[in-house]
Amino acid sequence: MRRRTRRILIGVLATLVLLGAGGGVAAWAYGRSLNGHLARTDAFAGVPEDSRPAPVVKGALNVLLLGSDSRDPDKTADSRTDTIMVLHVDADHKKAEVISIPRDTWVFVPTSPDGQHGNTMAKINAAYAWGGTPLTVQTVETYTGVHIDHVALIDFAGFAQVVDALGGVDLKIEKTIKSIHPPYRTFKKGTQHLTGAEALDYVRQRYQFADGDFSRERHQREFLQALLDKAASAGTLANPVKLNNFLQAATKSLTVDNDFDLVGTALDLKSLRSKDLTFMGTPTAGTGMRDGQSVVLSDSTKAKALFQAVADDSVQQYLTAKS
Repeated sequence: MRRRTRRILIGVLATLVLLGAGGGVAAWAYGRSLNGHLARTDAFAGVPEDSRPAPVVKGALNVLLLGSDSRDPDKTADSRTDTIMVLHVDADHKKAEVISIPRDTWVFVPTSPDGQHGNTMAKINAAYAWGGTPLTVQTVETYTGVHIDHVALIDFAGFAQVVDALGGVDLKIEKTIKSIHPPYRTFKKGTQHLTGAEALDYVRQRYQFADGDFSRERHQREFLQALLDKAASAGTLANPVKLNNFLQAATKSLTVDNDFDLVGTALDLKSLRSKDLTFMGTPTAGTGMRDGQSVVLSDSTKAKALFQAVADDSVQQYLTAKS
């Protein structure tokens, strides 16, 4: 059952698989129904094919995960993405990795479709504000050299309902802090059981931590891991009402590319288990000032090695060599 977990993260692949190993006509029909209700976007519109990296090894899969929080009190007026991750599923479907790219990473952003923006160095999340999902895909592919197969946009504000449908999640609080947002909750150090609103409030915090946005990014990964673990728990799978509520809430929080097939992908990846998923961050060289902005500087040598491993489908060997 834990196999479906990682799909839910990306787009709800988990949905059908989570649905049940039982399979059968009913499960298939239910999965197709969920697939049909997913919001869609033309994620690759206008992305020049001749400028894209070559597809990965046959059987491997790369999904660009973009997260936004439309009700985040810290969110500015523009539409920049709060979270950027690349999900890589190994060709043998035995392992998968989720790699975070800090939203303030200083990269080259290609020219936007309207020709008014881009063709310049900027924070990577500027790509979304200037050209939506397609320009973000192009920017991430340019930066990583990795071919993106699918895109899933996650509404983190909507994930509050997903968490509540699961009965809350257990998160390890790094240190005792007080939220800077109403109702100014206090989060005590240690493992705490949180509701959806509480969990989202915690992962929004950054000013109380020495490494600021790096902590926020780390806490987002921990939140997603906790969510996946709870989704794959026996208590969820054995309760049809809770499972249905979870799947329905999850699909409402996701938008995927036009070619994404929930049922087919879930079946392809059904052998994955929770222990097979690794979360990591893109290597960085700290922060700096560029054009009057505080940005995250990529460690170009280490980042290139990591993403080359993704492109070659050799991430497990990469991780073994590092350990």
